[in-house]
Amino acid sequence: MEHPENDDMYKGLVVNAGIAQPSSVNPYLKSSKFKRRELTANDYVEGILKGDTVILSRAVTLVESVLPEHHSLAQEVIEKCLPYSGNSIRIGISGVPGAGKSTSIDVFGLHVLEEKGGKLAVLAIDPSSERTKGSILGDKTRMEKLSVHPKSFIRPSPSAGSLGGVARKTRETIVLCEAAGYDKIFVETVGVGQSETAVHSMVDFFLLLQVAGTGDELQGIKRGIMEMADGIVINKCDGDNIDRSNLAAAHFRNALHLFPVPDSGWTPKVLTYSGFYGLGIKEIWDMIYSYMDFVKENGYFEYRRNEQNKYWMYETINEQLRSNFYNNELIAKMLKVKEKMIQEGQQTSFIAAKQLLDIYFSDIVEKK
Repeated sequence: MEHPENDDMYKGLVVNAGIAQPSSVNPYLKSSKFKRRELTANDYVEGILKGDTVILSRAVTLVESVLPEHHSLAQEVIEKCLPYSGNSIRIGISGVPGAGKSTSIDVFGLHVLEEKGGKLAVLAIDPSSERTKGSILGDKTRMEKLSVHPKSFIRPSPSAGSLGGVARKTRETIVLCEAAGYDKIFVETVGVGQSETAVHSMVDFFLLLQVAGTGDELQGIKRGIMEMADGIVINKCDGDNIDRSNLAAAHFRNALHLFPVPDSGWTPKVLTYSGFYGLGIKEIWDMIYSYMDFVKENGYFEYRRNEQNKYWMYETINEQLRSNFYNNELIAKMLKVKEKMIQEGQQTSFIAAKQLLDIYFSDIVEKK
C-alpha cells in the first residue's frame, strides 16, 4: 500500500509500509496427507463388528451409492455381515405427515434404552424432491435427546423416488446395523399413505401413528395401511385433545373389526399417548414386546422373516433388470429417438416399449 504521508512535502512524517499479510492457506500443507484412505471389504466388516459408527456410516454410504464400481464392494460387505445379523427387533413407524413420527421416535428410543438397555439404530427416510432430487434430511434435528445418546445411531436417507416410503437400500442398511450390535431398529417412513408395502416387508412390527382433531378421523382409516398395522397409536393425547383422541381410538378399534384376522393371529391394539409429555410410552413398548412373544411362540416370526427374504430376492431381481436395461448402450441411444417419435405421434408408447425390449434382448443374445 502506498502512503502519501511519506511524500517529501510532508516533513518529519514517515509511515512504515508494514508487514505483508501471510496467505490464508498453509503453504506446507499437502492435501494428499489428509486424503481419506480407501477401505477394503475386510476393513469395513472389521470396523462394523467393532461397533465403529464412522465405519458404519461409510458402509451405509457405500451401500446407497449408485456408482457401478461401488456395487460389488457393497455386496461383498453385506454378504460378510449377514452371518452376524438377524438378532434385532425391527420396528417400522409410519403415519400421516405431522403425526409426530420423529418426536415419537425420540421418546420411544430413550425409554427402551433406559429400560431395556442395548443399542438402537434409527433409519429415517426423508422424501426427495421430484424437481431437484434433493432432500432436507431434517428428521435428526427433531430427535434432540436420542441424537446425542451414546447407544444410538441415527441415519437419515433420501427416498430417491422409491415407493413405499423407504430408501432402496434400507434393507441392506438394517443388516449392517445388526452386525454392528444394534438390537433394536427403527425404520421411519416418509408417511405416504397406503404405499407401505416396502417397509412392511422388512420389519417385524409395523406401528401406525395417527392424530385426532384433524377434522375427520375416518379419513385416517385407509384399508391398505390399516391391514398392515400391528399396532395403532393416537398421538397428542393431552390437554384439550384427550377426549378427541379417545373418540378417535374408538373409531379405529371399530374399524379393525371389519378387517380379516392377520396371518400372525395377533389382534392389533389401539392405544393413545402423548409424545410431547412422554405419557403412555411404557404401554406401547409392552404391546410391542407382547406381540414379539406371541409371534415367536406360534412360529409366525420365523415364517415372516423367511417370506421377507424371498420378497427381497424378487425385488433385487427387478431392480437389477431395470438398472441393466437403462445402462445398456444401445438402449441409451434409442431412448431419445423413441421419445421423439412418440412426441411427434409417429409411434405409440406400447410399440416403442416393445421394440426397445426386443433390441435389449437381442443385444444380450448377440453378446453370448
